[in-house]
Amino acid sequence: MLVGYFQFNPSFGDVKRNLDAVTTRLAQVRCDLMVLPELFASGYQFVSQEEVESLAEPVPGGPTTTRLIELARDRAMHLVAGLPERHGRRYYNSAVLVGPSGLLGVYRKAHLFYEETLFFSSGETGFQVWDIGSATVGVMICFDWFYPEAARTLALRGAEILCHPSNLVLPHCPDAMVTRCLENRVFSITANRIGSEERGGKDRLTYVGHSEIVTPRGRILHRAPPDQEELTILEIDPKDARNKSLNPYNDLLRDRRKHLYEA
Repeated sequence: MLVGYFQFNPSFGDVKRNLDAVTTRLAQVRCDLMVLPELFASGYQFVSQEEVESLAEPVPGGPTTTRLIELARDRAMHLVAGLPERHGRRYYNSAVLVGPSGLLGVYRKAHLFYEETLFFSSGETGFQVWDIGSATVGVMICFDWFYPEAARTLALRGAEILCHPSNLVLPHCPDAMVTRCLENRVFSITANRIGSEERGGKDRLTYVGHSEIVTPRGRILHRAPPDQEELTILEIDPKDARNKSLNPYNDLLRDRRKHLYEA
């Protein structure tokens, strides 16, 4: 199975330009699963609710999801990508999973970070998994990595690959995802962005890059540089995430003692 990420520097508010950049880079790509950053087409640093309202889109039907579905169909691939979602009178930091057959699902970010709490509602979709044929995938967004329950829930529900669209500004996540993979025996694909945003007199946000693909054994197959655009595609075998046995006596998930974990 061929999986990958596209790390780049979106331009805030220029949805068409960002969609064109992604479409151009992926036009000749062959892969089964591609992960794009959090809020990849809109940009991240909102300065007002009015900006959120103007850039948020319905799912499906909005320009970003529509374009992603077209790309997935043309390239016979699955894509996971972040966008601001409008649903009724609520706005979510969301990610969609699309494939050649269309929209498969949407995840709304559960753990909002920093000023996201001013503009978005906390997602209540829960941590879902989807069968894309060659693997079972789950979705978490950026700051969700800080909560080990997110990755563990996806693993318990059968996820073999954690798709992780991100706009990371904290430096710890790339190393922490090694632990998330090791403690759940899953693959992860973190698609971060690069560059910085400093809008409306707000503090500058500098994105750390370091997109990566990590194995169930905690090995970093590849990690991107902190400040360069990069499109990476690698071959993995999702079956490696199905064996939770650590040795002849220990099984990672079977040996959990849930009754001791209640707070």
